[in-house]
Amino acid sequence: MSIIDPVIEDSRWQAAGLAALAERAAAATLGHLGLDPAAHEVALLACDDARIAALNAGFRGKPVPTNVLSWPSDDRTAAEDGGTPPPAEEAELGDIAIAFDTCAREAEEQGLELADHATHLVVHGVLHLLGYDHERDLDATLMEGLETAILGKLGIADPYRDE
Repeated sequence: MSIIDPVIEDSRWQAAGLAALAERAAAATLGHLGLDPAAHEVALLACDDARIAALNAGFRGKPVPTNVLSWPSDDRTAAEDGGTPPPAEEAELGDIAIAFDTCAREAEEQGLELADHATHLVVHGVLHLLGYDHERDLDATLMEGLETAILGKLGIADPYRDE
């Protein structure tokens, strides 16, 4: 069973191999947290900036493109800042949307491979689905540490390192 249920609206994502990359990123994220990847599912919308801007406007009141959005199937946020969210009980974790234009631009600006940056964004999105966030300081520290560890296992450099 696949973790990722992809809907590829922008063919550039197809060419970039997003479905396989997202499957690997989601499996690494779930496995790192001690969850069985085969027991979970994530819907992934691979779109462009226009589509994600419309989603961002509709759901967050921000009519601008962003790199990734997530919609958890349940609120799993930890009660205290820096706390670990409760484990996901249901198989369907939620939905993620990722925008090609913004992702490609950010990768170029940061001197990253598109695949590495997209992997980071999928890991980030899956963590959001699992209740991790970066709104509070200790939550951000926890989430960034998890992202760094998961990406490191995938052979991707720490996206938060100072150069």
